[in-house]
Amino acid sequence: MNLETKYLGLKLKNPIIASSSPLTEKVEDMLRLEEAGASAVVMRSLFEEQISFERAALNHHLNSYADSFAEALSFFPEPDSYGALDDEQYLDEVLRAKDRLSIPVIASLNGSSSSGWTRYARELEQAGADAIELNVYHIAADFQEDSPAVETMYREHLEEVKKTVAIPVALKLHPYFSSFASFARSMAEAGADGLVLFNRFYQSDFDLEKLEVTHDLKLSDPYEMRLALRWIGILHGRVNTSLAATTGIYSGLDVLKVLLAGADAAMMASALLKHGTTHIAAVLQEMREWMEKKEYSSVEQLKGSLSFKSVENPEEFIRANYMRTLYSYR
Repeated sequence: MNLETKYLGLKLKNPIIASSSPLTEKVEDMLRLEEAGASAVVMRSLFEEQISFERAALNHHLNSYADSFAEALSFFPEPDSYGALDDEQYLDEVLRAKDRLSIPVIASLNGSSSSGWTRYARELEQAGADAIELNVYHIAADFQEDSPAVETMYREHLEEVKKTVAIPVALKLHPYFSSFASFARSMAEAGADGLVLFNRFYQSDFDLEKLEVTHDLKLSDPYEMRLALRWIGILHGRVNTSLAATTGIYSGLDVLKVLLAGADAAMMASALLKHGTTHIAAVLQEMREWMEKKEYSSVEQLKGSLSFKSVENPEEFIRANYMRTLYSYR
């Protein structure tokens, strides 16, 4: 049985990619993921803000008589407080990972400025990354920033990075666009080698005792996978780019579902944090058993079989899905 697939032009031994998480920060952890069966790893994100914080802080201490650095930086935690790698450490981990792993190493970049996107993308390529995942985390909270401006910002960042590096570039997106199909096609036309669906926007909470805004991370739930399932099914074969599903993928059956929708790969983080890296072996075994039962000999054979362009009634992805879902509850 052949589980091989291609994502971003990279040949993978199976569709399971370890997504960006604390498990993909250190080489030793990434080696364990490879041994468990992961076909590639997406390293934990390098945040431009944390680098700016470090350099501004250093400048502040070296020039204590000068004006203090930007007030905005005080809103970001110091790197030591959450164990983040600085840019030099991050690049060193890329080098070490490429030296010791035999599977593709995808760097994750979360920039905040045009110069930041391009500069660090170039350095990641030089360090040996097989590809770069651009993790664009932008909250459009400015009332003067309309939808076209947001979409233009995404496109410009992508085009700038593509001009800078020769390795594949994927764009990790959130679903909150008024016309996601059109936007996805625009990103593919702008040069995105892959789209990762979907990024999670972590929500704030309130502490009613302290009257403070609080932040805590909740692992994803399998139900969240359905949003990616729908949109990958809609996009498969209709946009010229690789597609990867992320968020809520826990089991081999989950992986099979996104493949049937048309994904080239399935990314896992929460499931591995919850069940451990060895969970990958169980996921792969469940996939093999189902494929054998259904007489599929390869991932390529089943990929996209239930996509928008392949099913008899594409309306199942759109209004019919809404109506049937409502009436299915008893």
